[in-house]
Amino acid sequence: MRSLHEMLESSSVLLFIVFILLFVLLVFVVLIRKNGTAALIWNEIIREKITNFIMNQSKEQRILNFVLQNAVRGDPCSVLDTIDKYCSQKEWAMNVGDEKGLILDKTVEEVNPSVALELGTYCGYSAVRIARLLKAGAYLLTVEFNPEFAAIAKQMIEFAGVQDKVKLLEGPSEEIIPQLKKKYEVDTLDFVFLDHWKDRYTPDTVLLQECNLLRKGSVLLADNIIFPGAPEFLNYIRNNPHFQCTNYPSHLEYMKVGDAMEKAVFLG
Repeated sequence: MRSLHEMLESSSVLLFIVFILLFVLLVFVVLIRKNGTAALIWNEIIREKITNFIMNQSKEQRILNFVLQNAVRGDPCSVLDTIDKYCSQKEWAMNVGDEKGLILDKTVEEVNPSVALELGTYCGYSAVRIARLLKAGAYLLTVEFNPEFAAIAKQMIEFAGVQDKVKLLEGPSEEIIPQLKKKYEVDTLDFVFLDHWKDRYTPDTVLLQECNLLRKGSVLLADNIIFPGAPEFLNYIRNNPHFQCTNYPSHLEYMKVGDAMEKAVFLG
């Protein structure tokens, strides 16, 4: 039989291990709340992969299902509120979100575009957000590279009732932008929302200029310029005499992590 001394030693070791694990968990929780990288690793790699495996369903499909079950069909504001509720309370997702969404709203209302372009549709959140503010006859072209995201976004846009104002284009932005004039009959763009791969912000901005898609007064609005960050874009746009820039400090969607949006007005 094990002696009392051995049992106490085993219990102490076990308690020490439990304490260490709880301490590590506490540190990780604090990091998730305050550190953007830790938060993304947890949400996008660990938690999402585990949940996808257990439920045999993607996070984006879960967001869509939650909207279909809880939002009001044909009411874009209800759809946006429902997505915000899901992503703030259940699973984080890379929508522009409610806080930065107000900056997006204000910019769209100021520009009052006839033709708008979004790069990076994801689940359709910002497409719905932009489309609900467009005047009669105006429309949004939204570009998504991922076929799964495009399929989700199409259903989201239709459920919100803004499908008549939105045309979803599936494919790489670098291939679609040069086609906008001939294939999609775009003369110039009044407003461009950049929210796709951050390393595409600069080359796609250059491409928009080379394809003569920007006119004097065209407005670009770029998301996530602090986190994950788009330093090359900021360096390009802020040191370019053809653009006048404004920075809007904010937070990463559904988190307390610092982020910002950058507005750039094309001066011709």
